[in-house]
Amino acid sequence: MQSTSPEESAFEPPPQTFSTPGDRPYSLPKEVTMSAQSSIVASDWGHTYPSIFQLNLEIPAFFMPYRWWEDEATTVFWAFDIQGISRVIQFGLFRDENFPRTSLCARNVDTIDTFLMALSEPHEYQLLGNLSHIQRVEEILRRSSISPFQAIPWSWLPPQPSPTLDAGEIAAAIEAESHFHFKQVAFEELVRAALGYNAIFVEWFLQQHEALYIILRDYLSAYPEEIPLYTEVEKHLRSRSPFAHRALVQCLLAVRPKGNHDVTKPTAGFEFIAGPIQALFKEQPGRLIAMLKMLSVLTIRFRRQYVHAPTMDWNTPFDTSIPFLDDYLESTSPIDLARSMRGLDEHHFAELTRQSLIEEDAVVGQLKVQWRELSVSVWECCAALPDLIPYLQECAQTLLTTRNYHSFTAIIKGLHTYSILKTRPGNTDTQGNVITLETLFPQEILSLMSPAQNFAAYRQHYQKFPGIPFLIPHIRDHKENGEPALQPVIQYLQSTQ
Repeated sequence: MQSTSPEESAFEPPPQTFSTPGDRPYSLPKEVTMSAQSSIVASDWGHTYPSIFQLNLEIPAFFMPYRWWEDEATTVFWAFDIQGISRVIQFGLFRDENFPRTSLCARNVDTIDTFLMALSEPHEYQLLGNLSHIQRVEEILRRSSISPFQAIPWSWLPPQPSPTLDAGEIAAAIEAESHFHFKQVAFEELVRAALGYNAIFVEWFLQQHEALYIILRDYLSAYPEEIPLYTEVEKHLRSRSPFAHRALVQCLLAVRPKGNHDVTKPTAGFEFIAGPIQALFKEQPGRLIAMLKMLSVLTIRFRRQYVHAPTMDWNTPFDTSIPFLDDYLESTSPIDLARSMRGLDEHHFAELTRQSLIEEDAVVGQLKVQWRELSVSVWECCAALPDLIPYLQECAQTLLTTRNYHSFTAIIKGLHTYSILKTRPGNTDTQGNVITLETLFPQEILSLMSPAQNFAAYRQHYQKFPGIPFLIPHIRDHKENGEPALQPVIQYLQSTQ
């Protein structure tokens, strides 16, 4: 049952107020506020409920004797890399939330003007040129910060008691509501929470599950005959949201303390994402600019994996590995990157045999998986780091010249995915042209990626210039025309073994 308005409670604590890197304060709504003590006040009945969620207990313990990124953030703010400065603001890797403002205000007028123009579109230049120095700083902060926090309250309520209620359906509805609220949490806020900084999105998420606990406890206190049903709901929630599960577990223990001893103890909720983030900062000391690029790419992956996903995986650790980005960051030129990719591909294709191709065994399956992962990684990197595109353009041309069709086609596919998904105005190159594959590569190169007639242009090219193959059309050709279709690939493999 929902509580009445906060004004009716004489015992209500003041709202908690937070600031963003742009120093925009937000007050958490008062209906359910986690206090510094271990209790929540429900004003409608005058009851005091225990606080069952505390952020520091939901995040794995993390201690770094030297928080190297904070010192490096200071250095970044005195450099002239506006993209680096913007990403420091975006992720907020500092304790003093006024730090970006004071640092930028200390820069000279011309530098701030250059920074703001770099973050703007040409049609904005005239309007922005009329701003004062302080206003330009504020505009840089606004453009670099994540979207303002929107406090969307919990909306699921227990359905009307009925003999036909299904425990699985109730659990699915609670899971959907919990997933919805997780989608509202910015990845940048989860990074901040993992490192021990203030994270209002994450705090609000936990408070909504506190609200679920109160709602369920009030409901089961009023309708104790529903306790067996929600005991079954708990079983369905065990593999779902650990936060919703904990709320129900604690509710069941509270309404029937001598029963429900068989309920499963939930684990720390944010382990699956905070743990991998913490590991990144332990493994990458002294590389803040590179770390910020990694985090930017992981922001894209986070959205794809959790925000746009129909179901939520609360248990599998978030994959923070980006081998392709690592290779790019360690390379000295596009040619050097192409050389590194060829070495890796030669190693993987060394296990491929004639029999593997014919049977389409696990080796072939793994190579196909690696191709897809590379193409997706290229898309993620381009979406997060558009400045990478010219680098990839030259790298892809080198891969084609050296006949590494495996990585070449994966990069082209990733760039193609980026070009069709990047549709906002201003998606242009330095000449003002819309970024498409046609603006990046000559038609003779792009024709190799035409899927017409099972990549006929590529297969014809491969017969004349064999190399590390793009397996998908060759495997399909084998299925349609038998073993002779594989001869160009087999001959190449035999020549390299």
